[in-house]
Amino acid sequence: MESADAPLVVVTTAAEDEPAGCVVGFHGQSSIEPEQYAVWLSKANHTYRVGLRAEFLVVHFLRDVDRDLARHFGTQSEDDVDKFADVEWRPGPGGAPLLDALPNRLTMRRSVILDDGGDHVCVTGEVIDVESDDFTPLRLSAAADWEPGREADERAVDPGQAPRTSSGSGTT
Repeated sequence: MESADAPLVVVTTAAEDEPAGCVVGFHGQSSIEPEQYAVWLSKANHTYRVGLRAEFLVVHFLRDVDRDLARHFGTQSEDDVDKFADVEWRPGPGGAPLLDALPNRLTMRRSVILDDGGDHVCVTGEVIDVESDDFTPLRLSAAADWEPGREADERAVDPGQAPRTSSGSGTT
């Protein structure tokens, strides 16, 4: 998986005037017609909990020069700090923050949430706006030494979902 070295993005969203944002490494185009994009949000993140209630998400593409901003969104938890207090932004559709320092972005209207039982959920949406210039993306390998704001085992668990177990045969 390390060899893929995916580009990093910051995903922002808002619900009921509560902004949220985090660094995401799992994302990609999921349909050509209609244009759709998918992001995988960690169940441990505040952004996941807000994203479940949000209509819009904004995917901000990080450039190789955005390492400090990526670290800001990737190593802190909004359960502990206000990530938007020291960052210039303006509200976009549904109040989702548009980060001034990250002009390469797409805005999507959430359409489907897929929870396959892993530590991330897939949020797919219709692309409603794209702003982009030529840039060199910040890659996952640039964050190899970062400590995450939340560990995967701190994820929220749906109280109605039974824990997954494995028989060792590849089925659960």
